[in-house]
Amino acid sequence: MSYKRKAELPVGDINDLMEVTPLGAGSEVGRSCHVLKYKGKTVLLDCGIHPGQSGISGLPFFDEVDPATIDVLLITHFHLDHAAGLPYFTERTSFKGRVFMTHPTKAIFKWLLSDYVKVSNVGANDMLYDETQLAACYDKIETVDYHQEMNVDGIKFTGYNAGHVLGAAMFLIEIAGIKILYTGDYSREEDRHLMAAEKPTNVQTDVLICESTYGVQSHEPRIDRERRFTSTVHDIVQRGGRCLLPVFALGQAQELLLMLDEYWAAHPELESIPVYYASSLAKKCMTVYQTYINMMNSKIRKQFAVSNPFVFKHISHLKNMDMFDDTGPCVMMASPGMLQNGLSRELFERWCTDKKNGLLITGYCVENTLAKDVMNEPDEIQTMNGTRLKLKMSVDYISFSAHVDYTQNSAFIDEVKAPYLILVHGETNAMGRLKSALMSKYSERDEDIHIFTPKNTETVKLYFRGEKLARTIGQMAATFPEKDKLVSGVLVVKDFQYTIMDTSDLEEFVGLQTTSVVQRQIVPYHASFGLLKYHLRQMFGKIQELERDINKKETVRIFETVDVKEYNVNHVLLEWTGNSVNDMVADSVLAVILNIESSPASVKLTKSDHTHSHSHGHAHTHVKTEGSSSTSTSKEGEGELLVERHPSDEFEDLVMFFASQFGSENVTQNEKTRTVVVSLDGMQATIDCRDFTVECEADALRHRAQNVLERAVRTCMQ
Repeated sequence: MSYKRKAELPVGDINDLMEVTPLGAGSEVGRSCHVLKYKGKTVLLDCGIHPGQSGISGLPFFDEVDPATIDVLLITHFHLDHAAGLPYFTERTSFKGRVFMTHPTKAIFKWLLSDYVKVSNVGANDMLYDETQLAACYDKIETVDYHQEMNVDGIKFTGYNAGHVLGAAMFLIEIAGIKILYTGDYSREEDRHLMAAEKPTNVQTDVLICESTYGVQSHEPRIDRERRFTSTVHDIVQRGGRCLLPVFALGQAQELLLMLDEYWAAHPELESIPVYYASSLAKKCMTVYQTYINMMNSKIRKQFAVSNPFVFKHISHLKNMDMFDDTGPCVMMASPGMLQNGLSRELFERWCTDKKNGLLITGYCVENTLAKDVMNEPDEIQTMNGTRLKLKMSVDYISFSAHVDYTQNSAFIDEVKAPYLILVHGETNAMGRLKSALMSKYSERDEDIHIFTPKNTETVKLYFRGEKLARTIGQMAATFPEKDKLVSGVLVVKDFQYTIMDTSDLEEFVGLQTTSVVQRQIVPYHASFGLLKYHLRQMFGKIQELERDINKKETVRIFETVDVKEYNVNHVLLEWTGNSVNDMVADSVLAVILNIESSPASVKLTKSDHTHSHSHGHAHTHVKTEGSSSTSTSKEGEGELLVERHPSDEFEDLVMFFASQFGSENVTQNEKTRTVVVSLDGMQATIDCRDFTVECEADALRHRAQNVLERAVRTCMQ
């Protein structure tokens, strides 16, 4: 196997973590429900109930997830163990996401669940939902076709034929370039009316979440199973018995009906023996099967062109037991398929004591159901009302369950070639044996595959590190970028897709408009404007003096970006066009102003200076400060104030410069050693302000600190 990428452990970015958690069908069969989380997106895969349990105990472990965080819920098919928990989840939790299933699944979903509500053997207080809530849930369901790609806020998904029942889909989900294939229940064997499951083509799947219902079992050839099935039914009715076929109302039942109708037509001696399909849903759902005939295999489509294959000649639909004359041999198909309750359970209890009768189980049976128990042929069974009955009827098991066996499943896993395989929907022992068989198989081939068999609420964590690629569009795509040449533009991220474009293209491609923001800040300032200009020159070098306004107020401009204006006697005004660079310059100017404002000596300088003439013609300015005196001299012809500076002042200016560049919280100083330490992103740079050297193990930070130091020396010390 060759794989596109590997998940690696560990990784620092939590966004690279994918989590898959079974809330049901983890090391069990029933209540399929799996949470997929990646890149801040959450998908729920199926939402079923457990056929072996009733009431709220049959639901998935919804308390392990916040329903409000789920973006998308995908239902693979209409069977109760994959879909019957949906109305509870949409109507009785905080779920606000979107629900998707195929057209046939939605068409059958409402009828099937309405029937489930009616036959559930629980009290009103234990009902998961009522007809009103079911109708409200139905209105929220959106439909998709096979091969139709959907995109919901960056979650892409596509449905593919799963071959399990009419409308069953496996879903290929893509989030941020990582592809996850969830099979749901699937069959790779074409039967009398359904096509085999398909594999997504031209797709490299990263994670495969796959059913493992039959573990390492292999089905006998279909033709042999059909021969055994029809001969077993024939034997039971020929000895005068009643043959009970417990089935799911839809799916497997239609397959068996086609078989029996064909067999009865080929055996005229059986015409007097009735075959009943006891289901109130039968006629309703047959219209759905006829509507979606185009989703079935070529054989049934050809037959449909001649006559409707679902109009059975030898099978009668039984709406209720009042129409049933329980005398003599017959064949009765009744739901549910695991004898939990309903008509199939009622008839089983009525017929089980007569050895002429026979029970023929044709589907998969979950643990803790009556069908699973009677497969072991106990001497007695317990009735719905708690009494005990002798089990004398014959019990046979011939599987027509539309699930893959080991041969089909392992072949499909080989074809998908996903490096990460998560097995679900299988009993613990079956899953364990399947994992061992697959690991042995791939170790012999020296192929690397990671297989997980999580239990319910047990999270599988995978880390994916993929390169982030951005494409240029618009004006920037006009020329091919040269190697090692920097590309400058606006990086736009949408649905995990990265594009770089010029600001002039923003409106055309993403509907954004650009504008400039002029920022103004009024700052308290009580010293002279001349002193401020002096400090600005000390910090930034040359400054540009603009024309005075009509009120004779001064304005200076720093680095052609920030204007500093006299505002009134106690304030100055800063004005600049906002962007990352200009904001940094403005912060530096503000730091200079605040430093002057916080220094009492600076204010004293402006309040006690005087000028007098000497005979040599030089103008001198004398400044007297509290407790001491100092004299400084201006150059001839200039009115600028020059003050002798102490080395400690120079060091403080350097510290202030570094603080303005890197942030005061990231800069510490040591006056004794005259060093400055810059701490940034776990890295440290030490600046020696005597030798003007920088020590740092990180090249990027050392280079940046050296540049700042050179500018600081030019600005503060020259």
